[in-house]
Amino acid sequence: MRHYSLRTLLAASTLLAALPAHAETVRWSVVTSGEKVGFVEADEQGSTVAISYDVKNNGRGPTTTEEIELGADGLPVRWAIDGTSTFGSEVRERFARDGQTVRWTDSTGTQEREQAATALYIAQNGSPWALGLYARALLKDEDQRMAALPGGELQLEALGEAQVQGTTYRAFSISGIDLSPELILLDPQGRLFARIDTDGATVREGSEGAVPELTELATRLTAERFAALQKRFAHTLDGPMRIRNVRVFDPKAGTLGDPVSVVVSGERIAGIHPLDAPATPGEIVVDGQGGTILPGLHDMHAHVSPQSALLYLAAGVTSIRDMGNDNAVLDGLMERIEDGTVAGPRIVRNGFLEGRSSYSARNGIIAASEAEAVEAVRWYAARGYWQIKIYNSMNPDWIPAVVREAHRLGMGVTGHIPAFTNADTMIAAGYDEVTHINQLMLGWVLDPQEDTRTPLRLTAMRRTADLDLSSAQVQQTIEAMAAHDIALDPTAVTLELLMLSRDGQPSPAVANYIDHLPIALQRRRRQGIAPIETLADAAAYEGSFVKIKELIKRLHDRGVRLLPGTDDATGLSLHRELQIYGEAGIAPAEVLRLGTLAPEVYMGRDQNLGSVERGKYADFLLLPGNPLEDLRELHRIAMVVKDGTIYFPSEIHAAFGVKPFAEAPAIPGLE
Repeated sequence: MRHYSLRTLLAASTLLAALPAHAETVRWSVVTSGEKVGFVEADEQGSTVAISYDVKNNGRGPTTTEEIELGADGLPVRWAIDGTSTFGSEVRERFARDGQTVRWTDSTGTQEREQAATALYIAQNGSPWALGLYARALLKDEDQRMAALPGGELQLEALGEAQVQGTTYRAFSISGIDLSPELILLDPQGRLFARIDTDGATVREGSEGAVPELTELATRLTAERFAALQKRFAHTLDGPMRIRNVRVFDPKAGTLGDPVSVVVSGERIAGIHPLDAPATPGEIVVDGQGGTILPGLHDMHAHVSPQSALLYLAAGVTSIRDMGNDNAVLDGLMERIEDGTVAGPRIVRNGFLEGRSSYSARNGIIAASEAEAVEAVRWYAARGYWQIKIYNSMNPDWIPAVVREAHRLGMGVTGHIPAFTNADTMIAAGYDEVTHINQLMLGWVLDPQEDTRTPLRLTAMRRTADLDLSSAQVQQTIEAMAAHDIALDPTAVTLELLMLSRDGQPSPAVANYIDHLPIALQRRRRQGIAPIETLADAAAYEGSFVKIKELIKRLHDRGVRLLPGTDDATGLSLHRELQIYGEAGIAPAEVLRLGTLAPEVYMGRDQNLGSVERGKYADFLLLPGNPLEDLRELHRIAMVVKDGTIYFPSEIHAAFGVKPFAEAPAIPGLE
């Protein structure tokens, strides 16, 4: 691919400005993991555009219509979006521009501004069609930058040309919409051909066969971006590093020690030395200023990408368990992390195994028979995956055979509870672990014929608000888990986000730090997710989350192993997951053990990871404050060390539009 000069871009913008009004209907297919899961249709009639957008992947997705009126400058003067969001909540968004006055209504409320300069409105619920609109507007701008509404700035970057099925397209990135830039291809006429990603594309209808090469292109462009970020953010020292005047949290004892010095040499911890022990020649001394050294955090429910891999490090998460991904993409990412090309945590792979249905999730391997499911287990085992993760559409009758083969080959089995069964049955079939606390609870409130391949696996949680956790049914499940050492990966923070988000209010899942997030993400986190039609619905979801906290505490007290995970991609959500455990009544020291050492013990890696001790890998984080006094201190990370490489969250977060939480320590020899 070649890169464009400013002269070339300006010439292109002149051509675009001269394009005549036209009338046409264009369709794009939404393809994920090799399968079509939705469409975009845009009926363009001169200055008006009518758009239909529908996606159904994994039993969920948005369904919206848009009506757009464009002004003489090609920018919207009217924009109306109606329909439902991914999980079924109502969408009713409006934008209007009259002269210098702009008004819009979205989930956060209604705003009005006087806008002297041109600014692009970023739709909260817009379809991928909007990316072509933004690109055309940015191409007309001299420096390809424009102010954005409600805030921030959009920037277009030319990435060169790409040959797709014999046609030359131009690749661009658009940054400023969210945490990660959008990657798009424009056709020779300057119109949107495709939005591309590492696991799929939204591509012009008739070109679905090009998706494999489009995902390959997205993978390469993404790898190049994150390789450049690694060069900026990964800091290494020429000699040992002595972090003086810090207190080390011991997850085994649950205590914070006296002030000491932590010494790192290469990728290992060389020792925990007395505070008055002198530095030796060649050491780099860092003043820890009385802060806390905490072992690296572990997210036990991730679906990692190059972006989330870097954000995990910024959040102090040095190890994750990937619970389902595009297998080839994940392997490529792990290779780049291990050779130092890109930044990321240590990754343990679980093999995603789904059954074939119209609701199938497009990850890992989808099996259409018991024999195919068992063969998938063998495939994963031969490639070193740690566990099998079962998903919603798997036939429950196949689980015993899957479990037998997995156990025979040395693998564990975890996952969702397949539709039309319950946790008790899956535990009896040989599950070693249950994923998501709602998957555990639904068996206590659902009729066996109700279908949890749909968003019902969320919405039915309303029924648990009045659940008696002392009932015989609940106690039977808890006792079975305790007796058979069945672990639970609760992902409580995701349930909090899904059930307690309300239009116009900061979601409790991010309320502690929402002002640090980019404006687009702030808007999403002030938007309802679960459909709420009445005040009773809202109260039921709130009551359900109270029950979730109560159940977490009961399970912990009974000795059921809890594995903190998030099913999210920002890293910061793991901090909230742990805070929820504290709010449930688990002591802070125990919460921190659950988030550091406990996963490594579970996975048999605690000889090298999970605590800050001499000879272990140098995976830890430096906090200015004391998380034992307030678990919200977990956000304020000054420095993260992984394999002896130093990362400053303040640098990483700034690159993603996130306001930093803490200043980096001064390290001699580093700018």
